[in-house]
Amino acid sequence: MLSPTEEKTDTGLSAIVARAETALVFLSGVSLAVIMVVVVADVTMRYALRSPLGWSYDLIGTYLMVCVFFFALSDTLHHHGHIAIDIFAPRLPRRFIHVSLAIGYGASALLLAMIAWQAWYRTAAAWNANNLISATVPWPTWPSYFMVLVGSALITMRSGLRGVTHAASFVTGRELADLPPPPITASSESEHGV
Repeated sequence: MLSPTEEKTDTGLSAIVARAETALVFLSGVSLAVIMVVVVADVTMRYALRSPLGWSYDLIGTYLMVCVFFFALSDTLHHHGHIAIDIFAPRLPRRFIHVSLAIGYGASALLLAMIAWQAWYRTAAAWNANNLISATVPWPTWPSYFMVLVGSALITMRSGLRGVTHAASFVTGRELADLPPPPITASSESEHGV
């Protein structure tokens, strides 16, 4: 039996989703780097040359922030990086934890699937209507909806996989799904410079 700190090795569909998550979180990181470069360039142009970039905030708000957020969601879930309240979790029976997580991930997958479906609808509508934002540079709106679609679809798959593996762990009594690691409560000596 695995301890809560050990993670299962991704296999099958989970490994495919993990590779997609890795690619998307890389793009999320690139988008964050581009945001920093654009902001530095805009500030430099604004104060050094008195000629700011008129399109920087639209680019960042319409595309780059959407990419940073939605492309990192599923990878963060995969690595148990989202906020979790786990005060009582170590004291609960393992099968209860698995059935609770199966229900929670199943409900989450349904909600996220609705978000992905709505993003698909909006992507198609914006593409067909050739919607543009009203700004200095008339950027098309469909890419931001498409990024929401991709990120939502991937986290839907990850949530669905988690729900299935926790349900299987509940039914079989075997540890088929990895649980979030326990909180780190001990302080290290170097944490406060001591």
